[in-house]
Amino acid sequence: MSSNLVKGTAILSIGLFLSKALGLLYVIPLYAMVGEENLGLYQYAYIPYNIMLSFAISGMPIAVSRYVSKYNSLGDYEAGRKLLRSSQKIMIGSGVVAFLLLFFLADPIAQIVRASDEQVFTVDDIAGVIRLVSFALIVVPFMSLTRGFFQGYQQFTPTAVSQLVEQIVRILFVLAGVYIVINFTQGSEKTAISFAVFAAFIGAVAGLAVLYFYWRREKPKMDSLLAESTVRSDIRLKDMYRELIVYIFPIVLVGLANPLFQLVDMLTFNQAMASIGLGSVSDGQLGMLNFSTHKIVMIPVMVGTAFSMAIIPIVTSYYTKGDRRGMTRSLDQVFQIIAFLTLPMITGLMILSDELYHLLFEQSETGADILRNYAPAALLFALYSVSGSILQAIDRHKWIILNLMIGLLLKLALNMPLIRMFEAEGAILATVIGYGAAVGLNIAVAVHTLHYRSRMVIHRLILIVMFNAVMGVAAWLVLKGLYLFGSVDGKGDAFLYTLITALVGAAVYAVLALRSGLAQKLFGDRLNRLMKKFGM
Repeated sequence: MSSNLVKGTAILSIGLFLSKALGLLYVIPLYAMVGEENLGLYQYAYIPYNIMLSFAISGMPIAVSRYVSKYNSLGDYEAGRKLLRSSQKIMIGSGVVAFLLLFFLADPIAQIVRASDEQVFTVDDIAGVIRLVSFALIVVPFMSLTRGFFQGYQQFTPTAVSQLVEQIVRILFVLAGVYIVINFTQGSEKTAISFAVFAAFIGAVAGLAVLYFYWRREKPKMDSLLAESTVRSDIRLKDMYRELIVYIFPIVLVGLANPLFQLVDMLTFNQAMASIGLGSVSDGQLGMLNFSTHKIVMIPVMVGTAFSMAIIPIVTSYYTKGDRRGMTRSLDQVFQIIAFLTLPMITGLMILSDELYHLLFEQSETGADILRNYAPAALLFALYSVSGSILQAIDRHKWIILNLMIGLLLKLALNMPLIRMFEAEGAILATVIGYGAAVGLNIAVAVHTLHYRSRMVIHRLILIVMFNAVMGVAAWLVLKGLYLFGSVDGKGDAFLYTLITALVGAAVYAVLALRSGLAQKLFGDRLNRLMKKFGM
């Protein structure tokens, strides 16, 4: 596997992990200040925002990453710089247009979402938070484009650091703003949430400042490469964008998949719950599904997201050069590492769902059940990001569109009937069915196109599943043993039980992976050197 892919994925994984961890941890004090019901208002703002953001960005960052990587590998550094200058103007324009659209569509969206008078939030409450979050659309598309350009040079640190700084600044603004509104201005929790969503704009400005710092630092090196170009093709902007358009639409859909599935829930969940007489609790359960538990479930997904961001420019380079052996090695490693890292986290979430929900939010049987049932979907989310990115890299764009449409149609068709039968778990089941279909079809197309066969990967995946089963049994036994000493009476007990169980599970998994040699085969010489330092 390319060392650049390992290094790039490691950098993005660390940045994304820290960003996701902070994105989860700040919810704890926010939850304590505004309560569970008002967190639901928070997610009503971010789902339409994420969808509009995807349209504003229009896949340009990843497309530019791929384009720059392709022409850099051919020795033509001018093509990428020329594209950057032009696309920056486009991203500024698309950000302003997206901001105006979301700002003025806030009322119609809110009227659709509020399906019953029994719901907690009014149309004005929902429309207000959507308008405030829309300001971030002015900045984020331009920032995302700059990240994509750096990744085209296989420089992943600017993306990771800017994401982390963006998240830190946003969280500080959210918590400080909510605290001031509630404790010093005597405002309501709803007012505090409305103030908090504006933090997306403040965080984006901070992230952009970090990218500007890296641009100033790296520009001399890029200028040097530009001067030493072995090829200087005179590609017209018209031809550049004709090539980019082929990439862009499928990329938009890959990025839109999760927000679109959440949008289906946002538009149908309240209506389905009201139809079975549960309109009064629908806002709360939807908040658990699309916000609180979703944040926890997305932590394992960071691995797949990091791989999808790192794999496109590298596999594109292999594909351009016709190096199928390099592509095969990379795909082998990607699928194994995703399973190796995500499955134990999913197993842990399922076993510790009660304790984790109590620790992070409050003791809630409903919240714990949603988390336990939702956790396995994390593997599908991760695989969708990676499989979609692989199809982009090998120019199978129409299949990305078709496969996602099939998955979304299944979600749309099944969502309301399953919600009426199983409440929030029904929405999860519809998501799993829809995502499962899209992922299966993506992988089938990639396997057929690349003639990809690997018995070794199948054997390794079976081994990883077996290790997870052993780890899961060990962790479950430890947790049950802890309950012999007493039940969980507070967050302190929940933390202690979670910590002990997680440490035992991680230790068992690590011993199995190291003793079998699997970890060494996946992570190579760096892990071997690290083990020698510790006398292993």
